[in-house]
Order: sequence, then structure tokens, then C-alpha cells
Amino acid sequence: MMDIRRIGIAARYSDLVFLGDTAYFSGYVPETTLGGSVAEQTRDILGQIEQSLTEIGSDKSKLLQATIWLADIAFYDEMNTVWDAWVVPGQAPARVCVESRLADPAYKLEIHVTAAI
Repeated sequence: MMDIRRIGIAARYSDLVFLGDTAYFSGYVPETTLGGSVAEQTRDILGQIEQSLTEIGSDKSKLLQATIWLADIAFYDEMNTVWDAWVVPGQAPARVCVESRLADPAYKLEIHVTAAI
């Protein structure tokens, strides 16, 4: 039986859950770029993800899955320009990208990832 380990436990969620050699992250939203462009918010979030991966001994080449929620699907191309430059060529994760109303109107996107360690 594999142990489940949680980090950053709150009443509604954990920031990070480990099961075996897989890390399941909560969603990432912009921290320093509220009011900024979609590209700026995307870079902000991807930087957070990269830092989190480094902290657990992983990296973006080990991303398994990503879900991206855009406040407006019209942001798709601008977000993808940043995303495409960030992912490791030939090692992009499985990905879903949809339009959705987000928790804060200042958020233009939210990204959730799962990664191998």
C-alpha cells in the first residue's frame, strides 16, 4: 500500500499531495501580475510551477498533465505563445485548456499540474 502525503493542508484543499512518485499540485493563479496581460500572468504562474517542481526534486520535463482554465478563450493564443516557449520540446504534458469563470475577476487564467518526481 502506498502512503499518501499532503503538504499545505487547509480546510478545503492541500497545496500538494504525493502518491508514490507522483505529485498532484493545487491550481496556480497569478501572484505578482494581477492586472497584467495574459502573457504576464502566464509567465508568473509558470515561474511558480517551475519553482515548486524544483523544491520537490522534479522539473518541467517530468510534467505528466496540465489543466488550464482561461477566463476568456480569446486569451488562448497569447497564453500558448508563453506556454510553448516554456515547455520542454518533445516532453509536453497531456493538457486540457478550457474557458471558465475564475474565483477572482483579476485572474485571467489558472493552471493545475501533475508531475513525476
